[in-house]
Amino acid sequence: MAKILIIEDTENNRVLLSRRLKPRGHVILTADDGEKGVLMATSELPDLILMDIGLPGIDGWTATRRIKDNPATKHIAVIALTAHAMTTDREKASESGCDDYETKPIDFTRLFEKLDSLLAGKPSPLAGL
Repeated sequence: MAKILIIEDTENNRVLLSRRLKPRGHVILTADDGEKGVLMATSELPDLILMDIGLPGIDGWTATRRIKDNPATKHIAVIALTAHAMTTDREKASESGCDDYETKPIDFTRLFEKLDSLLAGKPSPLAGL
C-alpha cells in the first residue's frame, strides 16, 4: 500500500506502530530521532510520516518544518504524535506543517482513519487553523 516513516524515539512505540501497520500492507521505515528522520524522509520519500513530537536533538515540530520547507519532501503527509492534548499543541502542529494530529496513547481506529484519509489525498484537517 504505502511507505510510512515512523519517527519515534521510544523503541516500544516504534515496534507497536510497525506491528499495527504492517498487516495493513504498508512498508515501514523507522528513525529514532529528528535528524535521522529528516534525512530518511529526503532519501526514501515516504508517502506519510508519523512524527513523534518529543524527540531528542531536534524536536518533531522542527523536523516537520524542515521536511515541509524542502521542495522534494513538502508533499509528504505528516501526522504529529504527542502525549500532549492542549489546544495550543494542535495549533502548533498546524503551524509546523503537520497535516493531522493524534494524541498518545494512540487510538488506532482513529489513527487509521486519519492515515487512510491523508493517503487518499484528502485535504489536511489542520489546514487553516
